[in-house]
Formats: sequence, C-alpha cells, structure tokens
Amino acid sequence: MQPAVHQGQQGIILTDPLGITETTLFVPTALAPLLPLIDGSRDLGTLRTGFELRTGIPLSPRVIENLMSELDASCLLDNAHFAQALRSATQKYRQARSRPPIMAGRSCPGDPRELARLLQGHLDQEPKSPPWAANIRGIISPHIDFPRGGPVYGSVWATAAASVKEADLIVILGTDHNGGEGEITLTRQSYETPWGIVPTDQDVVDQIAALAGDDAVFSGELRHRAEHSVEAALIWSHHLMRDKPCRVVPILCGSFESFIHQKVSPSTSGAVSATIRVLRETASRRRTVIVAAADLAHVGPAFGDLLPLDLAARARLEAQDRRLLDILRKADPEAFLGEIRTDGDQRHICGIPPIYIMLAVMAGTEGTSTGYSLCPASEDGTSIVSICGMVYH
Repeated sequence: MQPAVHQGQQGIILTDPLGITETTLFVPTALAPLLPLIDGSRDLGTLRTGFELRTGIPLSPRVIENLMSELDASCLLDNAHFAQALRSATQKYRQARSRPPIMAGRSCPGDPRELARLLQGHLDQEPKSPPWAANIRGIISPHIDFPRGGPVYGSVWATAAASVKEADLIVILGTDHNGGEGEITLTRQSYETPWGIVPTDQDVVDQIAALAGDDAVFSGELRHRAEHSVEAALIWSHHLMRDKPCRVVPILCGSFESFIHQKVSPSTSGAVSATIRVLRETASRRRTVIVAAADLAHVGPAFGDLLPLDLAARARLEAQDRRLLDILRKADPEAFLGEIRTDGDQRHICGIPPIYIMLAVMAGTEGTSTGYSLCPASEDGTSIVSICGMVYH
C-alpha cells in the first residue's frame, strides 16, 4: 500500500506482496476509510453503514460493489478465489526447476561475469584474513542493495571466505519482510543465482518440518519467491564456493514484535525452537556456516518517523548501534533482544529474527565486527539504514 496520484486524483496503490497477480489497484483517498472495514465480518449493507458512520459521507451500493469486485479480481480478498490462486501459484513454484533470482539485473548485475567482478572488487579491498577466520561458523551480513552496502558486504565476506569455501552447508536466515509473528518459513525448492542452481538440503528442511509441523513452516512458502534477503547472502556465498559442491538451507524469519513488547522469549515459539534445535544439531556434525541476512536501524521520515535525521540524531543513532554491536559480540540472543527492548525497537531494526536465531545456534562463540555503515534511504539524506558485518568463531 503506497500513496499515489492517478489522473490528478489522490489515492493509494494496492499490490499483492505474494505476486500471485501483477495487477495493481488504485483506491481514491475518499474511499480509503472503507478498506479497514473489509475484514470478512460485514456484508455490503453493513460496509455502507460503517463507512457513513465514520466519514459522514453516504456511499452508493454500486461503488462498494465495484470496489469489492476489483479487489476480488486482483486477489486482494482472503476468499475462495484467492485460496485457489495461492494453491496454483505455490504448486507452480514448487514444480519449477528452481527459484529464479530476482535481484539480478535490478540491484546487482545479471551478467555472471559482471557480477563476479563487482563482488570481487569489494573483496579485494579487504586485508588478508586473520588465522582464526578459518573457524568462522556464523555471519551477520546485510540484505540492503549492493551499491549502498558493498563495502560492508565485502568486509564480512572477505573475512569469512576461507570458512565459506570449506563449508558443507550454508544456512541462510533471511528477514521475511511480509512474514507473520514468529513465523519460520521453509522451502524445499533450490535457489538459483546468475552462476547456476544451489541445491537446498531437503534433509535439514525435513527435520525442522518434522518438529514444527508442515503447516507451521510451509504455509507461507510462496514468500520465498519475492523475498530478496536470502538471495543477497546466497549470491556472496555462491561467488565464493562456486568451485566446490555445497548445499544451502534457505529460511525466512517472520516478525518478533510481540516477543519484544511482551517481553517473551522467541524460544517459546514451536517453529523457532525447532529451527534452533535442528540447526544446533546439524552444525555439531557438519561443517556449517550460518548466515543472518539482516540490516539494522531504519530511521527517518521514509520509515514513518516524524523528524528527519540531523547531524546530532545521526550521532545518537551510531552510538546506539555501537552499543548493540558490543552486545552482539557476546553471542547472547536474549541480551541482544533485551537491548532492543530498552527503546521498544524505535529504530525499526530490520533483522531481529535472523540475528536472534543465529546467535542462539552460535551460543558460546565470540563475535568480531568487520564493518559498519550508515546508508542513505532518501534523496535528502534525512532517512538512514544502518548495516553491519560480524563473524562468529
């Protein structure tokens, strides 16, 4: 949902985040108060009455009928039509040869040679890795676009290169930007990059599903198709490990908002605890690298904040982030979540679930920071995304 102007009229654009349909629907601002009322509990007459009570504006039944028809045609209603479209799209996704790349040609080059030159250029800027880098088992890597995050990507992946090249399994915990509360979303589908297909380790996927239940971890599987966070980390992994066979476990991690505000540990979630348990066991017997594809703060008007970031606000943000990085070095997931609770996540950290799960698996290790950056998120520079790189050994 985003503001828009169509034929001189103010309104909002509705799109389907699952991509079941490419249709977009323009809703005039005058009709926007009707949308929250369309929750399945009201018939057309009740919708008309509710709208008039809230706005004082009488609405023609035909206007409501036309809007409902357009919402249905666009698969934006949770009804039988949507359910059938979802089943069909999910089946098509599962039967495809692989999950095709979506970043290539958009936020990074689609040509494999050009992409390799871009990544290697960032890697070559970093000094030689220390001896302990061969023992890295956990990584925090951004999922921001490569043009803005390139130096931080380069720092963390250059440091982890030796371990990634020797890994038997790469587990990528991606930020699910459309996921529900505490959701863990798996897929048995393999991911593809411009260099080819990286097979998904279905045995590990099946172990998590057996503990958590298929319905709990596969109901939102189609979100893998349009979510870029796993792919961002996989591109760097694949660039480093192209000369040897390796398998990946792509996992999307949904919101932890309620765990933050209700002060409840995410480990109470069956799907989260199942994921942690299986990944711990897997990492104990296989050469595994676990990646949290996660950005940090999203601050400024572009993210709903009232005030733009000035120099003083940028300094405060960096100080808060530096304090968080100190906590991250201890590989303590509950301390990490506790620090975020101190301000109720007012910085809108986009990567809490994958970082938490990675830390829970990496407990007992030590983190080393490899890079940090404040990236512009608006043309005027008043909105910022912060990112970091960190490795665990």
